[in-house]
Amino acid sequence: MTADPGAAPAGGIRRRGLPDLDACAGVLAAVHAHDGYPVHWPDRPAEWLAPAGLLDAWVAQSDGRVTGHIGLSRSGAGDAAPALWSRRAGVPVERTAVISRLFVSPAARGRGTGALLLARAVQGARERALHPVLDVLASDTAAAALYESRGWSRLATVEQRWSPDQLVSVHCYAAPA
Repeated sequence: MTADPGAAPAGGIRRRGLPDLDACAGVLAAVHAHDGYPVHWPDRPAEWLAPAGLLDAWVAQSDGRVTGHIGLSRSGAGDAAPALWSRRAGVPVERTAVISRLFVSPAARGRGTGALLLARAVQGARERALHPVLDVLASDTAAAALYESRGWSRLATVEQRWSPDQLVSVHCYAAPA
């Protein structure tokens, strides 16, 4: 196997490769145990990290280990932010990209990793001439604080039915223009 030319030698952000999925799933398991994200643990975490409509994904690494992840996708059926932003901006929903699957290992937090991953995904959206948006659980105050500290605008808070007996509040955000 050859080295990924986008890989940083000791740390940084790089494009996620297929060999990274197992390490990402391991970090996701630690995040789930610590924070309860994702709310519903997927049967196949590696597949959950590569949803239909995925445009690109990146990982954070430190000392050769994956410490975080972020994805960039086309709008899906459950995403509220793309429609809200497209109505507000007067452009088709196809001009949006959804930031998703952002998580950082609990052991690697407090070093700006989430902000670096977010910046890389925003750059990836802009390179495709798409406007980045996202949905986040209203109860995830740490994530909301990150987005707001980076100038993201809250478009609305909406209720989503995740199952017949689960209604959740979700904040919808758009990146600054």
